[in-house]
Amino acid sequence: MDGLEGKSEVAGNYKRKLNHGDLSLRVLALALTLVAAIVLGVGKQNKVVPLKIIPTLPPVNVAVTAKWQYSSAFVFNVVSNAIACSYAAISLLLLLADKNGNKGLAMLILLLDLAMVALLFSANGAAGAVGLVGYQGNSHVQWRKVCDVFGEFCSHVAVAVVLSLLGSLAFFLLVALAAMRILKKTN
Repeated sequence: MDGLEGKSEVAGNYKRKLNHGDLSLRVLALALTLVAAIVLGVGKQNKVVPLKIIPTLPPVNVAVTAKWQYSSAFVFNVVSNAIACSYAAISLLLLLADKNGNKGLAMLILLLDLAMVALLFSANGAAGAVGLVGYQGNSHVQWRKVCDVFGEFCSHVAVAVVLSLLGSLAFFLLVALAAMRILKKTN
């Protein structure tokens, strides 16, 4: 009996318990943003399109390519998903390594989770808007439908935006759960 028995029990009470719901949501966010970045990142389609230059002459066939790199909104979406995926992996490792429940680390992760929500929602909005114009066109400014020609590429964009939106919702749930825990502790 050297007096250390009581201290180890007290120290054990302060150790953070891993929240399996948070870890599951973080893994889900990692997987969704990774797959979203890959799906849009590999999206590419080549097509030969007839181009009519003069109405009296036959159309000229032109080879065109649709790639995610050709649209700044799609680049923003791929990069944002890559950032969110990397952050999810790093935060997951930090949470698993934090055995003492560092409140400063928890607050930093909460703020970065919130930043990921904002980043992903803005990237999804940009990619979704450009994708919608590609799907529907815009007759007011004479922008034609692109998805009639590049259907496969448009499918990649749609799937990537949906996956990225689900990833951003996973980050949003992480923020909401953290806010609920903070409210519960203050009451």
